[in-house]
Amino acid sequence: MNLDFSLLNWDLIQGFILKGLAFSITLTIVATLGGIFFGTLLALMRLSGKKWLDVPAAIYVNGMRSVPLVMVILWFFLLVPFIIGRPIGAEYSAFITFIAFEAAYFSEIMRAGIQSIPRGQVFAGQAMGMTYGQNMKLVILPQAFRNMLPVLLTQTIILFQDTSLVYAIGAYDLLKGFETAGKNFGRPIEMYLTAAVLYFIICFSLSYVVKRLHKKIAIIR
Repeated sequence: MNLDFSLLNWDLIQGFILKGLAFSITLTIVATLGGIFFGTLLALMRLSGKKWLDVPAAIYVNGMRSVPLVMVILWFFLLVPFIIGRPIGAEYSAFITFIAFEAAYFSEIMRAGIQSIPRGQVFAGQAMGMTYGQNMKLVILPQAFRNMLPVLLTQTIILFQDTSLVYAIGAYDLLKGFETAGKNFGRPIEMYLTAAVLYFIICFSLSYVVKRLHKKIAIIR
């Protein structure tokens, strides 16, 4: 097998790869922020002690975590247009699906982070006259976010890897960019190998940053 990587130049990167990379990064950021926001709400619902909040949240979280992401992507992409009567596009479908799916995972991370805060601090906030919302906003959640930051970032790295699954619905992500370039230039093997190396470099670099951050947080504690 003769591999030829000479076609890897700026014109190829600019024409095929950057568009896919931009979408993958954007999807990762949007899904992370949306997932943390809705995941925090789900975590608070599960910790509320009220069954009418706890039960629906638990069903949603456990249900989402029991289904492969690619299946959720395909179901949403195929069924929602059938229900509403019009297509919503691969990109929008990917954003909505990833936020909904990641919210279930971030919910468990946030729930663990909230439960890691000593109960004495909760009682102290209540003794100062804080409401449940004020206690969570000013005392519990800031500490929970700090404690869970390495885990949240690790989940974000996994999320970036999972963005390649939008290939199943035709969205133009990083992997799709390499695949398109490989077809156009007749070098699919070289393109897939390069994609694997790029994914490894990005994820390994981010993992190293998370590891250093985890050490710093451990020292602060």
